[in-house]
Amino acid sequence: MSDLISVARPYARAAFERARDGQDLAGWAEQLELLAAIARDSRVHDLLTNPRVPRAQRAQLMLEIAEGKLDDGVANLVRLLGENGRLPALPAVSEAFNALKAEAESRVEAEVIASRKLTQAQEKEIHKALSQRLGREVDLTSSVDSSLIGGAIIRAGDLVIDGSVRGQLDRLAANLSR
Repeated sequence: MSDLISVARPYARAAFERARDGQDLAGWAEQLELLAAIARDSRVHDLLTNPRVPRAQRAQLMLEIAEGKLDDGVANLVRLLGENGRLPALPAVSEAFNALKAEAESRVEAEVIASRKLTQAQEKEIHKALSQRLGREVDLTSSVDSSLIGGAIIRAGDLVIDGSVRGQLDRLAANLSR
């Protein structure tokens, strides 16, 4: 996977610059996500990685599946990825593009994994605290993992805050074993 990320970064950067210049970050993000979803399909993925299928034909397949939903710039990116045998990297290109977009918009995606469902007030409080700490607008999602026993884990970019009971017990066990 890290291999695909390094392959995807220059394509994502070029796509981002083109989208920014055309003032269409949202449109490009949507189209790249569509292409990523198509590339993730197991049948399509098998064709994209099949060396017996010519590269140009692989790109044409992607364009036909997404017919009418791609603008010229995105279609050209698909052709370029096809020529270079990089179509399987489309999900990573989309992910890297979204990271660049979030950075440009001073946004960060954050995830709260709690031992039980959070109330709206708790989500609002976490959102506010993260926005202040990170100095950015936060897109917050939450999920439940009962194995945490209690508390929550918050992930926002490189920041991880583990306030779960399970995390505390793991740290205690590690300290006791030293």
